[in-house]
Amino acid sequence: MRTRSPKQALEAAVDAGRWAPSVHNTQPWTFAVSGEEIALRADTARRLTAEDASGRELLISCGAALFTIRTVLRCEGYEPVVRILPDPDRPALLATIALGEEIEADESTRMLCGEIERRRTHRAGFAAMPVPDRLIDALARSATEEGARLTPVRDPEAIRVIAGLTQAAQGVQRRDRRFDLEVIAWARPPGSNRADGVPATAYPREPARTEPDFPQRHYAWRHGWGTEGAPAETETGVVAVLTTRGDGRADWIAAGQALQHVLLHASAYGVSAAFHTQALEMDPLRDFLRRELLSGEHPQMIMRLGVTFDDVRDMPRRPLSDVLT
Repeated sequence: MRTRSPKQALEAAVDAGRWAPSVHNTQPWTFAVSGEEIALRADTARRLTAEDASGRELLISCGAALFTIRTVLRCEGYEPVVRILPDPDRPALLATIALGEEIEADESTRMLCGEIERRRTHRAGFAAMPVPDRLIDALARSATEEGARLTPVRDPEAIRVIAGLTQAAQGVQRRDRRFDLEVIAWARPPGSNRADGVPATAYPREPARTEPDFPQRHYAWRHGWGTEGAPAETETGVVAVLTTRGDGRADWIAAGQALQHVLLHASAYGVSAAFHTQALEMDPLRDFLRRELLSGEHPQMIMRLGVTFDDVRDMPRRPLSDVLT
């Protein structure tokens, strides 16, 4: 049931869209409100030139913001009417979201809304607490609803292959100064007032190794920032790959929507995700994964899902005035 005016609902949805996950917390989006419609645009100035030359990760991030907006509008009592890539002459315009008919938000939608500002990315190992298979199956259904597929990797050998590819990509990228400089450009020093990037409280100074080892980004490169970490949190967790059948811009946006649906659903049950995009940023390794492990589907995100007791509170967001035009 509608509880607020259309204008208030649109404002709440845009405000919530800022809390979507994005690579290195770059927040590469802007919003515009006109009448009863929101326009979601890519902020291409925030694209990572070394890690994301194609803009794939930028569009996944924006897709996550799109799902957040849709979810909040439903919580506000409106069915969103979405058009993806509505104008070929304006490639930065990724979607428009208009207010549709009045609806009553169901319990699942309200649950997702409650996690938008609580969800956090994890950047270390997990506690020795298993993630129930029932929850993994439910997360897979969440991804399917958005036009993507979430596949938990159960075969130990396949997990070692994915970990090995992540290690190989990390090693190659560490030899390329562009990648290191790009990572540290988005690492915030302690006490920073920046409204974007990864704060020093959000990653360990020296992350404990998982087995097999899934290396994290070197946000602490050449400085002593970061937390001490939780020594007991060394479990790998559940390795999962998010894939799509196609690999165009609309598929990347769909992957972002699926990703956010999965993350919010997982967060409601105390499960966090750690992301590993290194191998997906190198075309030969990404293609190897597609052909050899993923039955021809295109990998859009590699993640580990698990339980952590490390409560990350400080996660900056750009003020609404910066992203709303």
